[in-house]
Amino acid sequence: MSTADHVLRNFVVHHLIKAPQGPASMQLRDAEIPVSPAALQLVDQLVDRYSERSGKGFGRFEDDEDSFPMPRLLRQHVVDGAIDFLMLSRLMMQQLLASIEAEPLAAGGYVLIARVEHADNDYLFVALASEALGTAIGDGLSIVDSPYLDLANLRVAGRIDLSAWQRGVERCISFLKGRGDVANYFKRFLGCNDVVIALKETQKLVQGLAEFAERQAMPTETRDALFERAHGYLDERGDAGEPVSLDTLVEQAWPDAPGLLREALNDDESRIARDFVPDRRAIRPLTHFKAAADHWKIEFDRNSLRSGQVIYDRDNGTLILTEIPEGLRRALLGDRE
Repeated sequence: MSTADHVLRNFVVHHLIKAPQGPASMQLRDAEIPVSPAALQLVDQLVDRYSERSGKGFGRFEDDEDSFPMPRLLRQHVVDGAIDFLMLSRLMMQQLLASIEAEPLAAGGYVLIARVEHADNDYLFVALASEALGTAIGDGLSIVDSPYLDLANLRVAGRIDLSAWQRGVERCISFLKGRGDVANYFKRFLGCNDVVIALKETQKLVQGLAEFAERQAMPTETRDALFERAHGYLDERGDAGEPVSLDTLVEQAWPDAPGLLREALNDDESRIARDFVPDRRAIRPLTHFKAAADHWKIEFDRNSLRSGQVIYDRDNGTLILTEIPEGLRRALLGDRE
């Protein structure tokens, strides 16, 4: 999401107070923050940092709205108009407080809640940012401490696609995965169910690689090399029963410019989940072609095109098979007799 063309509708900051192993409390702001250059700059940074991060999970709202009331609160604000944005944020803080109290090692911070419009879509961003201490130049060129919100090291954040949610799209929530269980309480607060279907997610990842190769207009050999390296990594993870690391995948599959591939696979439209074990059935298209018509089926690997065993005539739209096995030759000759 580019910050150049988004519109900030509502913004507020509250304070969630909690030290690791300590009790939790909150300090609530009594009004929305007016849309000003400073507010816009802060929300721009939040949107940028969130969009850039690769370690995201995706999910849908839990069905039990009594235990996970986030969709009910959103419905009251977005659909019914029964509560305003400030009241929504205060009710959300109550849920966040209850959730973080169940996570002894979690720490508090400043809670940024922003409603942002982008490309006819409506988003709600929620982030927990800590304060860091920097250095600034004061009066008389003195050196002074300068506290700031450390969005560069954002660890706990989520985004709800309100437009997708209202259209009935299932996976309308995304959140930073964090390290270990750091994001569990935040996921509970969002009311997010992130059950991952490995086959579907693997298919989406393979499709994302294919679309990237097409957009880059890669020569055939370059594209095949990308697919083979990706297949090797995904096959290895699937065989070991270990989850995909997107960062490792892009480094191995496209080492010359991993950032480009990472950006493509992080695209909002793809919504590829994280931490799923790849389904090895779904990665075969990276190394194999498979097609069927009314009276025939065919499958061959990409190496066959390079070796000349399979020849595709682009101009005539024909496929030529060479080095036909003897058994098939006899069968074909037998059909002609």
